[in-house]
Amino acid sequence: MSRLSRRKFVAAAGGTVAALAVGSKMLEASAATTAAVDPYAQQFLDLYNKIKSSANGYFSPQGVPYHSVETLMVEAPDHGHQTTSEAFSYWMWLEAVYGRVTGDWAPFNNTWAAAEKYIIPTNVDQPSNGSYNSSKPATYAPEFPETSGYPSPLDSSVPVGADPIAAELQSAYGTADVYGMHWLLDVDNVYGYGNTAGTGAENGPTAPGPGYINSYQRGAQESVFETIPQPCTDLFKYGGPNGYLDLFVKDQSYAKQYKYTNAPDADARAIQAAYWAYRWASAQGKASAVSASVAKAAKMGDYLRYGTFDKYFKQIGNCTSPSSCPAGSGRSSQHYLLGWYYAWGGAVAGGGWAWRIGDGAAHHGYQNPVAAWALSTVSAMAPKSATGRSDWATSLTRQIEFLRWLQSSEGAIAGGATNSWNGQYAQPPAGTPTFYGMAYDWEPVYHDPPSNNWFGMQVWGMERWAEYYYLTKDSRVKAVLDKWVTWASSKVTVGTGGTFSIPSTLSWTGAPDTWNASSPGANTNLHVTVTDSGQDVGVTAALIKTLLYYAAGTGNTAAQSLGKSLLDALALHTDTKGIGIPETRADYSRFNDTVYVPPGWSGKMPNGDTIAPGSTFLSIRSFLKKDPDFPKVQAYLNGGAAPVFTYHRFWAQADVAMALALYSELFLGGTTTSPSVSASASVSASASASASVSASASVSPSRSTSPSPSGGGSGVTATYKIESDWGAGFVASVTIKNNGSTPITGWRVNWTWGGNQQISSSWNAGLTSSGRAVTAVNLNYNGTIPPGGSTSFGFQGTYSGTNAAPTLTASAS
Repeated sequence: MSRLSRRKFVAAAGGTVAALAVGSKMLEASAATTAAVDPYAQQFLDLYNKIKSSANGYFSPQGVPYHSVETLMVEAPDHGHQTTSEAFSYWMWLEAVYGRVTGDWAPFNNTWAAAEKYIIPTNVDQPSNGSYNSSKPATYAPEFPETSGYPSPLDSSVPVGADPIAAELQSAYGTADVYGMHWLLDVDNVYGYGNTAGTGAENGPTAPGPGYINSYQRGAQESVFETIPQPCTDLFKYGGPNGYLDLFVKDQSYAKQYKYTNAPDADARAIQAAYWAYRWASAQGKASAVSASVAKAAKMGDYLRYGTFDKYFKQIGNCTSPSSCPAGSGRSSQHYLLGWYYAWGGAVAGGGWAWRIGDGAAHHGYQNPVAAWALSTVSAMAPKSATGRSDWATSLTRQIEFLRWLQSSEGAIAGGATNSWNGQYAQPPAGTPTFYGMAYDWEPVYHDPPSNNWFGMQVWGMERWAEYYYLTKDSRVKAVLDKWVTWASSKVTVGTGGTFSIPSTLSWTGAPDTWNASSPGANTNLHVTVTDSGQDVGVTAALIKTLLYYAAGTGNTAAQSLGKSLLDALALHTDTKGIGIPETRADYSRFNDTVYVPPGWSGKMPNGDTIAPGSTFLSIRSFLKKDPDFPKVQAYLNGGAAPVFTYHRFWAQADVAMALALYSELFLGGTTTSPSVSASASVSASASASASVSASASVSPSRSTSPSPSGGGSGVTATYKIESDWGAGFVASVTIKNNGSTPITGWRVNWTWGGNQQISSSWNAGLTSSGRAVTAVNLNYNGTIPPGGSTSFGFQGTYSGTNAAPTLTASAS
């Protein structure tokens, strides 16, 4: 993931699972041995196989995806062998794409089985929801800007609103339990709490993983380097006399309890993936193969609505005092945006109480119009509850308004809005613009680092909007996409040999106009600047997908070309585990940061590390010193150079794989392929690419499937085929066949264009042009063709006027 912190503040107020085949053997069994019809689909399968191979270490022995292959990794998780609901959602999405490419839907269904076993708490893990009082969802506890403000005092005098969806959810699904993913797992039980999924217990350091843990609890300034990880089920076995509870919340007494935090963007991504699985499986006549998993996604979407309510179900808009801001009733507490979290918890078995909270802060990068659209318009994904479908229809419109409200003068999307300024329902600064009464916040939820400075938030969000436009052609978002793509493309460079640069960090000034739905402002005082650039693998993949969906939806060939050039550049960074680009981690200087512990508090981590005033990030994680990569960090802490790592994050590798498959699907007519002997292919980067994309180009892609003239006589022949043509550009393939009785060890194909065609990039051949004459020769891996065998190469080109197929001449060389 990004070098972000996923802030989670939870007010700690007051069944058995059938065995599932989700282990490593099933992962190995599902590794593809499939030959694809074009090099991009093949590259997808090659990378997919690397991800699924147990030798590469992306999955635990139980079959759970790690955050990263590498263990010394600190960003939102603080260890590479933790995992997140984010990783699960990307796994679901990856397997949906695999189902499209191969027609095999068992791996996709397996992701949902694994989620239900390991990351969606079972009844054993959340045993007291039957005692939840929806008229009093939780007790108010203010947030504080610094960790030193904690523990936060519970204040029962502050009015809280009623939960309007609990009863209908229980009626629809016959259970009081919440169906959503907790955001963080200790997959290898590195911390040693042993809060193993399905046990509801602290089983200690010898227990198997995965286990539930949490970290962020203490306001906007709590970076990952200032967190104190704790088990989700706190039985006071570790930490202090009250476990970890009194580090975060101040109460008169403390009870053993469980608490979980949901990341709505991840659950929404899982729903998005399920939609694509349903769409693709239906096209294959296999909708029934995924129907059970799709129904689970619809159920998850029903509960995801908790993320669309204010934290304490207070009125939305002008909520500027905890005591005087009214408690919500009905839907007056629902902002209909995807908040940063929702959370729930309660007493361990026999305790008799439970609580739930939403979140009044919304970030543009968390919104998901594809999920909202699918849940509100696709019958197979309709939630069962009485108002779930209509809520998501309202949410879709509200998300579109939110997007339009936050677009800067240059085109980038600004942060978001909050219904609770400073997490305390405080009065925002005078002149703060609003969105339905919620205050503009350029850095919603967390400030170390600022939540909207990372370019990844731009592409995560805009990829969904480009998808949504591709699916719906909703004119309300077209202008926003046009402006954003033009801005982002102008900040991208692609050179030769895999060199490229995309934005990394942004800086913001000004603010949007107050939202007026009937007459939106121009936001002339809201500005963005790119302060540095980089080569983040996952962010680049998300940018590529944004450009490709936008290109397919609008016919913008420049966006397609730029997306392809970035994709080809990424492919040149292939290593044994996937795509690897070194990164310098100057932030690891913070391993010695002090972790705030209140005066007089002391406790122990499961491994015996002391928690007390003066503790540091590293001192309460002494196990990191045993990591084989730690000497690089120690040398840095001793005054040396910042360490360099080549990380293989699960989500990033999955997104690159999906970008490869997407190019095949949208522009090469990628279709379902049946399992066969594995093949290999190479995608070569074009020599250069323009970073300028104009929003004015608009044509409709079309495909020609008829092979065109072949040549070369009886020994070697070459057949030319236009794979796709969009009026100003095209993709073509050439198949060379050996019709002789002996192998050939090299080949050459020549032709002369009849028009003004020009080749912009190619794969699987060395191409040279001189005027209208073109020569293609084999590369070192595809020159040998056995009798009766064939090989192929392809290229992308541009033209104006007509695009007649040329006459080819082929020969052995």
